Amino acid sequence: MTRSAAVVGGGTMGAGIAHVLLAAGDRVTVVEAGDERAAAAKEAVARSLRKAQERGKLDGTAAELLGRLAVVGDVRNLPDDVALVIEAVPEDVPLKQRVLADVRAACPDALLASNTSSLSVRQLGDDVIGMHFFNPVPVQALLELVVHDGLGADQVRTAREWGESLGKTVIEVRDSPGFATSRLGVVVGLEAIRMLEEGVASAEDIDTGMRLGYGWPMGPLRLTDLVGLDVRLSIAEHLTRELGPRFTPPELLRNKVARGELGRKTGRGFFEWT
Repeated sequence: MTRSAAVVGGGTMGAGIAHVLLAAGDRVTVVEAGDERAAAAKEAVARSLRKAQERGKLDGTAAELLGRLAVVGDVRNLPDDVALVIEAVPEDVPLKQRVLADVRAACPDALLASNTSSLSVRQLGDDVIGMHFFNPVPVQALLELVVHDGLGADQVRTAREWGESLGKTVIEVRDSPGFATSRLGVVVGLEAIRMLEEGVASAEDIDTGMRLGYGWPMGPLRLTDLVGLDVRLSIAEHLTRELGPRFTPPELLRNKVARGELGRKTGRGFFEWT
């Protein structure tokens, strides 16, 4: 029987999550308000699937998989049989709480998950589990499952089984600021920015050093461009409040965000993007 899943938020991460759910054979409903944003979300999923098909990474065709995709403007329009809802809206606690409250009312039997990369999952609800995917979702093999004492064993097991069915390697971490991956990744990313700020090396050479010296598939500065400098700044500020000054964002990062140099999505960050 085909499972029914939903993703709330059709941005980069939401579209990627929808892609892997469709590729696993699920029916997927994306929630994105407004005709323009809904159309953009659908096109983002379609574009991602077409690229996967071109690389030979898709079972079936993009068109076939898109036949199981729906986009709606409100969580109240989600299917009655939806079993998993993954929230993928911006990293803002009140926003996520409102979205999840609406989902909870509309889909009382669904497993609720958040794709937050650093916020306290339990703060979003005792019944919410963290399912932290990595960008680009169709390519990255890891899924970080974030658990806390408000969850039951069945919820954790279901989330793990669902993640593994998507072809992801699942790690389980306790709900704490930055979890495991964001906490470590931000430390390296911020230090790389400080090194660039101090003139230790060029952005290209810093990244090459981490790729060839430590086996990173992508250097920390290019990764920051991909994630978004504004997103990285927000996470660093959150971790500074929670864990102390070792996560204080460098001025270079603040200045670039203030100038609108947010990475790939704006065409310029630490690198030029076309």
